[in-house]
Amino acid sequence: MSNYPLSYKLSWLPRFLKPSLGGDGKGFAPMAGTLMATPPMRTVRLAFIGDISAVANRRAPDCDPAIKAMLGSADLVIGNCESPVVDRPSAVLGTKLGTHHAMSERFLAEALAAVGLAHEKLVLSLANNHVLDQGVAGFDETVAALQRLGIRSIGLAADGPVQPVKVGLLDVGFAAFTLWRNADEDLFAGRVSMGSDLAGWPRGFDLLCAVPHWDWEFRHFPRAGTRALARHLAGQGVGLIAGHHAHVVQPVERIGETVVAYGLGDFLGTALARQPWPGRIGGVFVVDVSVDEGTHGVIAAYRMHPFVRLRGRDHERLVSVAHLEDAMRGKVERRLRAIFP
Repeated sequence: MSNYPLSYKLSWLPRFLKPSLGGDGKGFAPMAGTLMATPPMRTVRLAFIGDISAVANRRAPDCDPAIKAMLGSADLVIGNCESPVVDRPSAVLGTKLGTHHAMSERFLAEALAAVGLAHEKLVLSLANNHVLDQGVAGFDETVAALQRLGIRSIGLAADGPVQPVKVGLLDVGFAAFTLWRNADEDLFAGRVSMGSDLAGWPRGFDLLCAVPHWDWEFRHFPRAGTRALARHLAGQGVGLIAGHHAHVVQPVERIGETVVAYGLGDFLGTALARQPWPGRIGGVFVVDVSVDEGTHGVIAAYRMHPFVRLRGRDHERLVSVAHLEDAMRGKVERRLRAIFP
């Protein structure tokens, strides 16, 4: 059984059809910010993308060259693998209806190529509610598929709560975990990281980064409990947090020297193919981290780069906001102004 409250389940469809701007919008940071008065001489660039799924795509997406160039400028790209990677879905009916996710290894490889993502520069989290949609065998197949593709995975319980990744001169610890599950707890236990308790987390990294699957879906502003967890993580030494699960873009918050991007929306559509437009806004969160002596591991600057997933016949087109047609661009910019101060 899943662990969603009844009120959450009842609100899913209304919020999917009309993503909410309700909630506490106070205390958030601008879409872009500089944290160091003197820019560092050397930096490492991390780019965070949202959920990746094949639900809204029968073939690889078309990608705006500006987005492709942005991703190509990063030393490491981190995203959430929202769909199990399997040859044949075992949950056939649920997969057809879209309640159970699945994508083929070929689709994933072609989608990554279409957006210019090199496998050796990619890290994908498997700590999410859909990772067991195709059962235990599908989970095992997903882990094996990412290994074959040369893509590093995070969020696996067997690897411990924090996975080290060397990015140039930077030692980053990634802690991916999910607060939500779509199956019984005993299926997730021992396979997927579900804990946010820092007591057992190893330290000694230049930068500790959390990648949580948290909050409620289709709400632009995070709930009070989500913000409290962010403050707790920041207080325990986590310097960067990039969240998933809301499927809509959410604001940025600065908690001391910690930067939090609460939700990046979807990178490739994870709900229904004909999703209403506010849910089609996603973001690429780019963070520059100093590797200079004296400021090694300190976040120098960040910027949220919003984009929109437009619908083609059987796939999506990823378009930067600046390249949208005037009517759509106006609607998107008004929504972004409501989210980001």
